[in-house]
Amino acid sequence: MPGWLPRAMALALALYACFQLGSWAFDQLIGLLTNVLIAFFLALAIEPAVGRMAGRGMRRGLATFLVFLGLMIFGVGFVVLLGSMLAGQIVDMVDEFPKYIDSVINWVNQTFHTELSRVEVQDSLLHSDWLQKYVQNSATGVLDVSTTVLGGLFRLLTIFLFSFYFAADGPRLRRALCSVLPPARQTEVLRAWEIAVDKTGGYIYSRGLMALISGAAHYVLLVILGVPYAPALAVWVGLVSQFIPTIGTYLAGALPMLIAFTVDPWYALWVLGFVVIYQQFENYVLQPKLTAKTVDIHPAVAFGSVIAGTALLGAVGALVAIPAVATLQAFLGAYVKRYDVTDDPRVHGGSSRAPGRPLPSRIRRLVNGPRDARRGGTEGTPDGPPPQR
Repeated sequence: MPGWLPRAMALALALYACFQLGSWAFDQLIGLLTNVLIAFFLALAIEPAVGRMAGRGMRRGLATFLVFLGLMIFGVGFVVLLGSMLAGQIVDMVDEFPKYIDSVINWVNQTFHTELSRVEVQDSLLHSDWLQKYVQNSATGVLDVSTTVLGGLFRLLTIFLFSFYFAADGPRLRRALCSVLPPARQTEVLRAWEIAVDKTGGYIYSRGLMALISGAAHYVLLVILGVPYAPALAVWVGLVSQFIPTIGTYLAGALPMLIAFTVDPWYALWVLGFVVIYQQFENYVLQPKLTAKTVDIHPAVAFGSVIAGTALLGAVGALVAIPAVATLQAFLGAYVKRYDVTDDPRVHGGSSRAPGRPLPSRIRRLVNGPRDARRGGTEGTPDGPPPQR
């Protein structure tokens, strides 16, 4: 056996063990890494406000605390307002539920010529197997729901703590990062950091603008239909549909449909149709144009980055994909050498053929050419009579 073979085998086993240990550690820490990523982009989003307040003489930690306090007050107030409104509407729905059943049964009897009664329908529902299974599953799932809520609160607290440290100690963090790099690399890191702040701020601005447009459009619909709490519902639709990726649209549209159902069951269908149509308009018309102007990336690149981010990190990837891709594109753009474009018609979508007769006249010339040649042998040419033999 060669002398190097045992050492090579030991090195291979050590590398394999390190790979397995790294994979296990990554699987265990993927949740923490995701929270840190969200916190970093949240700190980049509030960096302009914190920097502006710190530039006026306020301590950076206090400025960060005031920004987070304002966000927390707004979020808690919004949730309390919607919670009280939703609780009142649920109580009204429970009180009016027998009337809804009577109206539906009367419509079914008149349309299909049946003889249903509300008592029979209620008895069949109360004694059905699926209702009993649903109640049992709901009773056993209370603990799971409580655990999920507590886990969500702990994750939210973790994100806020990390983002607070990133925003409050931003200069110190940049200084510590630059201290281990040569001067040329320090300039690149600081430039990338500045680009990330600008692109993330532009992305938040575009989302806020789309939330304003969405809320205004849904507010007009709800006012026309006479749905109560139209302003609060419009704010709900605008914020939830824009700042909660993937499922935000469905969560945003469910609450207005529920409130509209208490007014008239057909109004819920109107709200559903409007939500679906507006979502298509937003996805294919509004969002690509606004994102391309505020984040400065092509609409197709923005759409593809959202799909790729969702495939990699789920909802978190969909939320941070556009600012991340915009930052990477702006940073790498400085290292791409660009040249002057040649003055060629094909650049503007033209043709490279030389100018001449139009295509139909060329076709007529090709078709009529042999015919004119045959006529020239018997009828002469345009210059004179046919030659004499």
